[in-house]
Amino acid sequence: MRKTLLFNAQSRRYGSGMTDLVSLYEARVANGSLTRDDAQEAVLPNFDRIRNALAAPIKRGLFRKAPPPPQGLYLWGGVGRGKSMLMDMFVETLGDIPVRRVHFHAFMQEIHTGLHKARAEGVEDALAPVAQNVIKSARLLAFDEMQITDITDAMIVGRLFDQLHAGGVVVVTTSNRHPDDLYKDGLNRQLFLPFIQHIKDQLQVWELVSPTDYRQNRLEGSQVYFTPIGPEAREKIQSVWDDLSGGPAEPLSLLVKGREITLPAFRNGVGRASFYDLCGRMLGPGDYLAVADALKVLVLEDIPRLSRNNFNEAKRFVTLIDALYEAKVRLICSAAAEPEMLYVEGEGTFEFERTASRLREMQDKDWGK
Repeated sequence: MRKTLLFNAQSRRYGSGMTDLVSLYEARVANGSLTRDDAQEAVLPNFDRIRNALAAPIKRGLFRKAPPPPQGLYLWGGVGRGKSMLMDMFVETLGDIPVRRVHFHAFMQEIHTGLHKARAEGVEDALAPVAQNVIKSARLLAFDEMQITDITDAMIVGRLFDQLHAGGVVVVTTSNRHPDDLYKDGLNRQLFLPFIQHIKDQLQVWELVSPTDYRQNRLEGSQVYFTPIGPEAREKIQSVWDDLSGGPAEPLSLLVKGREITLPAFRNGVGRASFYDLCGRMLGPGDYLAVADALKVLVLEDIPRLSRNNFNEAKRFVTLIDALYEAKVRLICSAAAEPEMLYVEGEGTFEFERTASRLREMQDKDWGK
């Protein structure tokens, strides 16, 4: 019998006793869970500046306007330098301050859903109620991996951020690119340039310059990445699947906005699919978020070499890995080459560096704990 799940995207809320990030960082260095990094330490006061401003009581009065929100933070730099880790730690320090920690892909998917609903209801400015819903839900938005690759997102995000800032929402985001390189060479990019200026005006732009790629250092652990594709890899994948599934599997269907996505095999929170099952079809971020939400482990087989010849499949694969990574889904896979050699030529090689790094990190035996 086929199992069917209805997917509703939600971001997590955090709440705990407040502390400053400098103190939290020092505590984790002291207990050995973090290694001191000068570049990371240098940016900590910028996070605490935002936390202190948000924690300050708001003076209210009949004719007193709400103070403008503090300047946010745009933290950028190479892969594996600890940007996402620092942002997660920062969110831990916010206590009862309403915050949403969400991957940028997931957030934009939510915005598109809201726009579709508002338009269906005949709202003249569909973005206005969508922005108001965000403003009501959070005083701070913490985005991971801001990147703009879609013309529709590029046309929306500038107006959206203007409204969020006017509503007092502070944005903290990470990115692998400097703001000037967002949506680089994109269609009608001149229409996107005001948003880049908005980032520079409303967010402090800070480069995290660390010599250490912490993801590449986490290579130890049980084997979960098998290459090259062939009889030996298939035998090992089958052995892993048998151990994890613990019995006969069934197909799993996920309903996303009226569409059905099917994983050929599913049991005990473990899904199994081929590369072409998930990346050879016209699926998008919302679909991959649904997959990640439904699974604890994904066994993904037969990842081919990627290039301009299968660019669309490669782009979907990048989005799939982002969704699995954010959801802490354990990935076990077989591939034609090691992560760094999967995509070595053609458009998209820069973006794939992050994916290769994440594939390395996801091989760690403690991934997802």
